[in-house]
Amino acid sequence: MLVSLGSAMFILIIMQTGGQQTSADALSRVIQGIAAGVGFLGAGEIVRQSSQESQRLEIHGLTSAAAIWVSAALGSAAGSGLWQLGLIGSLLTFLVLNVFKRLEKHHNSS
Repeated sequence: MLVSLGSAMFILIIMQTGGQQTSADALSRVIQGIAAGVGFLGAGEIVRQSSQESQRLEIHGLTSAAAIWVSAALGSAAGSGLWQLGLIGSLLTFLVLNVFKRLEKHHNSS
């Protein structure tokens, strides 16, 4: 939630300070910065969960990292006033996370 809120606030800051003169370049740079910054958060999540004592290389936290990244996109959409896109994206994200969690549970129980 905080990643979405922060993303929306960055977009709103640019839109409010630029008034009617907000350029597409300014919004593009802010969105690029959000995507890159949140990418580092996601990488940190993967590395944090992967530090096991095992000698095997394993990837953990990929779904969490992707969810963080999607929440930043949803916040950016909301901050840009694209509430329909944010709503559809939220519903699809919820659907994907729930469906794949059920598939994973079914696969692990087999």
